[in-house]
Amino acid sequence: MSLKKIAEMTGVSPSTVSRVLNHTTPSCASKKVQDQIFEAARAIGYQPNESARKLRSQSNESAENRHISIILARIRTLKDDPFFYELFRSLEISLFESHTSIDQVIYADEHTSLDIASSQGVIILGRCSHKLLKQILNLNCNAIGIWRNSSDFGVDEVVCDGQKAAELAMRHLISLGHKNIAYIGDCSYESRYIGYCNSLINNHIPMNYDWIKQTDQTGEAGACAFEELLKKSDDFSAVFCANDITAIHVLRILQKIPKSRQRKISVISIDNIEESQDTQPFLTTIHIPKDEMAHMAVTMLLDRIAKKHTEAVRIEFPCRLVNRSSCFPVAGV
Repeated sequence: MSLKKIAEMTGVSPSTVSRVLNHTTPSCASKKVQDQIFEAARAIGYQPNESARKLRSQSNESAENRHISIILARIRTLKDDPFFYELFRSLEISLFESHTSIDQVIYADEHTSLDIASSQGVIILGRCSHKLLKQILNLNCNAIGIWRNSSDFGVDEVVCDGQKAAELAMRHLISLGHKNIAYIGDCSYESRYIGYCNSLINNHIPMNYDWIKQTDQTGEAGACAFEELLKKSDDFSAVFCANDITAIHVLRILQKIPKSRQRKISVISIDNIEESQDTQPFLTTIHIPKDEMAHMAVTMLLDRIAKKHTEAVRIEFPCRLVNRSSCFPVAGV
């Protein structure tokens, strides 16, 4: 099916469809329009070039017949978390380029009854339990996980170490002279929280538990946690947020404080989602290479489907600091 058909279904120009599907200038369309374009592409089985369309006429099993399932292990819908939304979008582009379609996108926990045996492969987004992974592998042995930390699951995985990302964020704050650093995020077996704690310990900085706020890492929960911090303490000079959406809500709160009461609080986080470039001030964050992780996950999964490897493979991508303008040196440092 052509770009023209998708354009007709979504009410935009073929050139806009092409830019979105090829990820050349995704900002040319709103998030809503992008969703509509990808939904239409999935519905008609769009293939990105003429050679892929020719494959449909072949009688043997060909690349265009590949189909996989995507399991959301940390969030119920993609709308819940911009990071996973952008990661999913990168996956979808890589799958289109590989002439592979998506059977289903489903949220799953240990109690979910899965129907994935007919899919040729499975991509798991986000950390899942051993029990859920065992269920997945019993139904489909062609699986790969994309998450922030390596595991002992014995499954193909693409990771970007959350603890290392947190330690990089903390190292930046400490280099600016900060010692009174608050934390907002998940504290339960969470690598980013471990990175925060280790950084304080390794730099001989006392831990103040009043500055640590457990949240579900949604923006709303993060905003409530930060407002509580502001009410109870005026001693911290910086806040490390476990993800960008929390940090964005923190920056919005700081912007609303009257100038007569404003404090200079540095804010840093992890993910580098698209929205982090549009904050005031611009958000300093740790970049997680979503596009590269998605591409590698698709490549490894197709390699396993083709039986080119049988041992579990782990690929770890490095993170990096994106130094914008939301972090400031401590006065006198």
